[in-house]
Amino acid sequence: MSKKLYVGNLNYNTTENDLIELFGQFGTVNSASIIMDRETNRSKGFAFVELDSEEAADAAIAQLNGQEFLNRNLRVNEAISKPRNNNRGGYRR
Repeated sequence: MSKKLYVGNLNYNTTENDLIELFGQFGTVNSASIIMDRETNRSKGFAFVELDSEEAADAAIAQLNGQEFLNRNLRVNEAISKPRNNNRGGYRR
C-alpha cells in the first residue's frame, strides 16, 4: 500500500525530478508534487511525495527528516489527509 509524505522547508529551486531522485533511493516514487503559489507561480517551499510502500516511506522519513538537501534542512513526515468539508459555506440559519 502506498503512503504519501509531506516534505517541507524545500529550497525554492527544488524540482519534482530532484524529489523523485532523492526519494527513489527508498522505493518507487508514485508521484512528487511541489505546491506552487497561484499568483506568482513560484514554489511555496513544500511538496507531497507518494512512495509505493509504507516501509519505503517510513525509511525515507527516518533517513531524510532533518537532513540537509540543497542547503535546507528538510522536514519529512507522513502527510495528514485533510477532511472533506461538504458544507461549502454560505449563510445558515
